[in-house]
Amino acid sequence: MAQSQWTPSFQIKANILKEGDSWRLQFDDSLVPGSPNSGWQQYIRNTSARFKCSGCGRSWPSNRVMVVFHMRLSNGQGVVKVRPFRQNCKTCSDAPMEKPSISPENIDILLENLVEKIRIKCYHEDLGKVNRPFVSMDVKSPHEPDHCEACMQGICTRD
Repeated sequence: MAQSQWTPSFQIKANILKEGDSWRLQFDDSLVPGSPNSGWQQYIRNTSARFKCSGCGRSWPSNRVMVVFHMRLSNGQGVVKVRPFRQNCKTCSDAPMEKPSISPENIDILLENLVEKIRIKCYHEDLGKVNRPFVSMDVKSPHEPDHCEACMQGICTRD
């Protein structure tokens, strides 16, 4: 899930925002859910993705991949910080947290929903719409809260 997949799509979608404003997207693994800095707005969304253990090579799908966005518009300059939450392998001991591999289609859906949230939270537009759902994967095993970074931080949707 390289930033190179996200940035061009975000720039295209952000073009519908107020003319003259510029927006940029940056990844920030230090974002704390529920604690955006003063003047920033938060949006949390789940999606599906695949993970691959860098230790044993095992891979697994998940429909409980949380992505946190913090956004701010100031003097025509908009910034969105992004943090996709990680998971680790349930079969390896001391397995490192792995970054999700989100499909281009779900990146597109996440960013489309993000731009709608920017319109609501930063431009105070009333869109009266609901988020477009992500494309889920066929997941055979239950979610593993002990191996989910978002669960550990209390923001995972475990329903």
